Amino acid sequence: MDKALLIFAKQPLPGKVKTRLSPPFTFQAAADIYGCMLSDTLVKVAEVSGVERLLFFEPSCGAADFFRENFPGIRAFPQQGVGLGERLEKAFATAFSLGFESVVAIGTDSPDLPPSYLEESFRLLEAGGADAVFGPAADGGYYLVALKSYHLGIFRNIPWSTNQVLEKSLTAATLLGLQVACLPVWHDMDTVEDLKRFLAGGSSEYAPRTLRYLRENKI
Repeated sequence: MDKALLIFAKQPLPGKVKTRLSPPFTFQAAADIYGCMLSDTLVKVAEVSGVERLLFFEPSCGAADFFRENFPGIRAFPQQGVGLGERLEKAFATAFSLGFESVVAIGTDSPDLPPSYLEESFRLLEAGGADAVFGPAADGGYYLVALKSYHLGIFRNIPWSTNQVLEKSLTAATLLGLQVACLPVWHDMDTVEDLKRFLAGGSSEYAPRTLRYLRENKI
């Protein structure tokens, strides 16, 4: 198997995840929502055939035990580095050092992302002539990044958590001489407005746990 799918995740601890939902949600409710998004994401990626899943979790007390006990079928590694850029660098470095030739990374903020988008990112790397693939997010970031070789600079000097993330990343890729492809725009679920939009017309087929929790709690 030469394809790896990296999933960046956190342990669903109150006050540590989805803090932009509080208020109106309590920290516990926000953590419960994140737990649903995490489960939906990991169940969904299992549908992508011919791909090894590697979970990179943010270190926290008990995180390794949490992921080992709740998701035993996936290899898990602690994230390394300071800041998202360095953590992405090191995760990709780990995947390529293990011998994978096409590596795609996602987070857990888009649990309703269709698996076909993941499959397309691998296709673009392998047959479409792309060196890098980005999945643009509606907020100016990206929900997916994929590489077929290790390029340090693509994650450096990026203004993370701003609406310039994708723009600056595309510029970095161009300066490195990479052929870039982009998937269709999708959305993250970071705010109450995002959750309401998902309930109103999102692709709930791939996020049933998240949908059920939101409906049961009358969001």
